[in-house]
Amino acid sequence: MDSTRCFLGCVELISVSTPHKHVNVTIGESALLQCMFRSTDQTTTGLTIQWDFVSPSSMTPQQVEDVIPSSYEGRVQPPSSPGTTKNTSISIRNMQPSDAGVYTCQVHNFPDVDGQSEVNIIVNVLEKPSSPYCSVHGDVESGHRVTLTCHSERGSPNPKYTWIRLDQTKTRRPLLGRATETGILEIRNISQFEFGEYQCNATNAVGFSICTIELSPGTNVSINTNTKKASSAYVLIGALLGCVLIVLVVWFIAHTLKKHKYNRVKQSEANEMK
Repeated sequence: MDSTRCFLGCVELISVSTPHKHVNVTIGESALLQCMFRSTDQTTTGLTIQWDFVSPSSMTPQQVEDVIPSSYEGRVQPPSSPGTTKNTSISIRNMQPSDAGVYTCQVHNFPDVDGQSEVNIIVNVLEKPSSPYCSVHGDVESGHRVTLTCHSERGSPNPKYTWIRLDQTKTRRPLLGRATETGILEIRNISQFEFGEYQCNATNAVGFSICTIELSPGTNVSINTNTKKASSAYVLIGALLGCVLIVLVVWFIAHTLKKHKYNRVKQSEANEMK
């Protein structure tokens, strides 16, 4: 009688858990998403496992394991013998910023129809700041207000920015002005004492990147690593075009002289014949 009441009124329970609800991984590395379960039913003939993913930019979940989308194809290592090990963890290779978000591990083992059947794992993909872009705003003349800005397009977590001033010997000098961690340096009433090389450092937990700018009277352009490379390329192209122009001028002069000489010879031969 008691066993009949238990069969009708009791439910089987399942418990899904993870030791790490927050996972930080550097871009390009592998992420291990751990998920384990316990079930009152020792048999796993009715076991179903599903991993879902929701990115911050899209609230629509997509399956990662079982029906693998193209963006995860070849990168997901599914669990091995989950029915025996009670381990439904997965590993994702070559993590990218687009892989950051919330991953949900769902486990069902019929007739377990109640309990904690899923767990969420928040994944952050860390990335070194990209080469920042330095720029100057305002007239770089004594007595004027000048603002320097610095910004990296990529970086996770968001980088913090620091400015330093260097003299001609690359020695660090006191920074006169008001700087913020968002990359803004404001110099009011600039004087010759503030002229020189300024360096911005974008830093986060993964690494740092820098850009530099030379602040001198009349400066109104920005300089960073990419700009220097582009300037070198322009100089090289200009030099090559100059060489080509010189060759064309020399050829034109030689061709003209040769033509004049040929005409003189023809004229001389005609006079002799007469």
